[in-house]
Amino acid sequence: MTYLIETYGCQMNKAESAALEGALAGRGWTQAVDPLSADLVLINTCSVRMTAENRAWGRIAFYAAAKRSRDFLLVVTGCMAERMKRDMREAEPAIDYVLGNFQKDSLGPIADAAVAGTRLANVEEKPVFSFAGSHHEPGAFRSFVPIMHGCDNFCSYCIVPYLRGREISRDPGEIMSELDALEDSGVREVTLLGQNVNSYRWSSPQGKLGFPGLLSRIAGRVHDRDRGGIRWIRFLTSHPKDLSDELIAVLASDPLFCRHIHLCVQHGSDRILGAMNRRYTRDSYLRLVERIRKEVPDVTLSTDILIGFPGETDEDVDLTLDLMRRVAFAYSYMYYYNPRTGTPAASMDGQVPASVKKARLARVIGLQKELSAAAMSGLVGSEVEVLIESVSRRKKTELLARTAGDMMVVFEGDSSRIGSFAKVHITSLKGNTFKAEELW
Repeated sequence: MTYLIETYGCQMNKAESAALEGALAGRGWTQAVDPLSADLVLINTCSVRMTAENRAWGRIAFYAAAKRSRDFLLVVTGCMAERMKRDMREAEPAIDYVLGNFQKDSLGPIADAAVAGTRLANVEEKPVFSFAGSHHEPGAFRSFVPIMHGCDNFCSYCIVPYLRGREISRDPGEIMSELDALEDSGVREVTLLGQNVNSYRWSSPQGKLGFPGLLSRIAGRVHDRDRGGIRWIRFLTSHPKDLSDELIAVLASDPLFCRHIHLCVQHGSDRILGAMNRRYTRDSYLRLVERIRKEVPDVTLSTDILIGFPGETDEDVDLTLDLMRRVAFAYSYMYYYNPRTGTPAASMDGQVPASVKKARLARVIGLQKELSAAAMSGLVGSEVEVLIESVSRRKKTELLARTAGDMMVVFEGDSSRIGSFAKVHITSLKGNTFKAEELW
């Protein structure tokens, strides 16, 4: 039996897809070479923005059409499935199963039933999220490790808390065991995941453990094992209100932690931040950035920026542009607001016309291009360590690598080097990618 998994949205979805893949592989299923030959197709969806849902619907329609000529199971899961539930099957009867975020453990029984030539009448829904270990492909050198799930922040524009549930942190013992297994299998870089990863909190009879303590424990475990395996730790995504001075000190103390923080600001206007329920101000954000850069001078910062929130004015946009200049983000994910049914912002007064949102977003994108170019130009001539990820798509004799600061670099090399570290001298910049020469 063969399967195909298509994933849309956040890195958490990618990690959960990997775990679902592991559940199928553990039952003897193999990945389909041809997508249209798979016995089971699973689409893991995102519901954060309408564009993500539209892409998922396009793929669902594609496979629904394919079912007219060949029988196979079509399964939809993820946040879009959680949001729509039964309505999804009514909209597209070709879907065999809709698995919400708390029903993903049912994929195994679904697969078992398919092998037996039957189908489940219903699927189980658990009251809490069930963490699953990462599925690691042989030879893979990077992996995602979820450490917490859900969100307690309830930003007024965001559907995630309603689809992912409240925050649940993972047992640190499970996290350590998973890291040990990944290191033993050759993983060199791990990204810790959570909807708000630095909100991690674990309580046990032995005491409480927050995110800074977890990172310190991970660093101690990696260094004590001293196998030369895991060399870099990243984490996504950080909420500014939970990024403490203790966490900054931990990051500064150990080069195991990559010098990059994705610190979502969303907006530069206090009035809009308040309406978004972000629970920080532009001033507190800027002071946080100051503290980070003082303790970790070589850090790169990236962010999310949401333009066109209800009630936003041109002056609010000017404040956002000013904040961007002050922080000088290395890069940003920039969007314009689209309402998500069920969130407070969807029914707020002052909805901004689409044409205005797009014009304002264009200003933000234009400035970020200038900031990215300036930040990257300053690195030309420097020497940096990189992790080699793949062969360059543009030139087969070049390797594509990533710095600890999350910048892309290409240099001459052989594909046998993929998954290893190298020291390079950056010689020039083209677009958003550095050219370099290998030193060792």
